[in-house]
Amino acid sequence: MKLQGTSCGRERVSKLLRIAGISANQPKSFKPRTTESRHTLGYNENLLLDQPEPMTINQLWVGDITYIPIVRNGFAYMATLMDRFSRRIVGWSIKMDMTESLVIETLRQAIRSRQPPKDLIHHTDRGGQYAGLKYRGMIARSSMRQSMSRAGDCYDNAFMESCFGTIKNELQMTEYESYRDASKELTEFIDYYNTSRLHSSLGYLSPIRFELTVPH
Repeated sequence: MKLQGTSCGRERVSKLLRIAGISANQPKSFKPRTTESRHTLGYNENLLLDQPEPMTINQLWVGDITYIPIVRNGFAYMATLMDRFSRRIVGWSIKMDMTESLVIETLRQAIRSRQPPKDLIHHTDRGGQYAGLKYRGMIARSSMRQSMSRAGDCYDNAFMESCFGTIKNELQMTEYESYRDASKELTEFIDYYNTSRLHSSLGYLSPIRFELTVPH
């Protein structure tokens, strides 16, 4: 409405929603475990604790894994990497398991599309997928600095948790009939998320539009 030149406060919007019988979607509280941090592959310190907010793209990527419910198969798993500055999803993949190959494909996609500069910070939780030898090797070859959340502190990676909440809430995600259906809808939504969805934290611009407005 703001982009269309219409001034409308929150209370007015809230009243109109009540009149129309519309309410916000509420995410479900249940979710299977997607982080297995009890491994012997080693951890990285949290480099974000003393870091200022990123000032341009490709300074900080954050990543995580979430579950996608499938009717006959239980769950598929989706891994994403987001540019923390622009909120753009720079890489993602979905598979029927959450082995290291899931996050490797996501990182490979992000590197290919963004060609990140040296010393970009790559931040995730302490899951074993992110501590694998192949994954660490890709990070080292790209001259990234690997960072991990502190043990048991979900707030250290809150931006990815919020992103997953947005995706599932706006898709009103329950259960997909098949892996193919899930992959198709998620592909379409992530394209929409990057190109068209307006983010209040970006001045009501989409991530791609926001990136075009800032020097880098």
